[in-house]
Amino acid sequence: MLTGVLLVDACILGVLGLLIGSFLNVVVFRLPKMMERQWAAECAELSGKDVGSTEDAAPFNLVVPRSRCPKCAHPIAWYENIPVASYAFLRGKCSSCNTAISARYPLVELVTGGLFFYCAWVFGATPTGLIWCAFSAALLTLALIDWDTTLLPDDITLPLLWMGLIAAAVHWIPVTLNSALWGAVAGYLSLWSIYWAFKLATGKEGMGYGDFKLYAALGAWFGWQTLIPIILMASVIGAIVGIAMKFTSGLRDGGYVPFGPFLAGAGFTALLVGPEVLRNFVGL
Repeated sequence: MLTGVLLVDACILGVLGLLIGSFLNVVVFRLPKMMERQWAAECAELSGKDVGSTEDAAPFNLVVPRSRCPKCAHPIAWYENIPVASYAFLRGKCSSCNTAISARYPLVELVTGGLFFYCAWVFGATPTGLIWCAFSAALLTLALIDWDTTLLPDDITLPLLWMGLIAAAVHWIPVTLNSALWGAVAGYLSLWSIYWAFKLATGKEGMGYGDFKLYAALGAWFGWQTLIPIILMASVIGAIVGIAMKFTSGLRDGGYVPFGPFLAGAGFTALLVGPEVLRNFVGL
């Protein structure tokens, strides 16, 4: 009976995850552009210039304007925006101009739905299960934005950090508040120290401040004891991917690879296998 209830709850949250995943695609695309517009407006204001053209000044947020094809500007109807199903029905093409739609859209929806299903199956439709769903959605969004733009927005990293501390304080996650607090402190200061040591030695910046905040957030969610296996896993996978991209000429201008997606990958690993398994794997 209990298994049946868990399955129903997991399926419901899995469907919710598909819907949330569709929204995450919007966030991944629009939030960096919103940040750029805000920076441009702030620079214009400080310099005493006009904010920008009429197009730049037009409302642009996570809701407005309505989603449309980037090629022909065809507005996306509600029936063309059903997670996964619409992509399959449209055969991965715009209904107006037949421009190919990236397969990443349904993939993000499926991954989010799978993560929500997993959280509900393991933790139930409880505050613990729901908070881990929120963690999954935020971490996936950060990984995709960082991969696309090398940005880790404060609008997501800082709430993720605070969610971890609050969840630990109210016992929604198996981490004490003391461990979560020092995990956040140690996570931030460790990468901050590495950043400045590298910059003083080479004159170059090896990572961004967003990486410090993301690592601090992971420390809050999993405790300071899991920081070492998380950073080891992220570093090894990042190095392997970076070398592979170098040999396949896949590196961007400047030869960099964003570190956030690999931190996120280590965070998802800690969620899926458990932080204890992760610590034991590296002998801690």
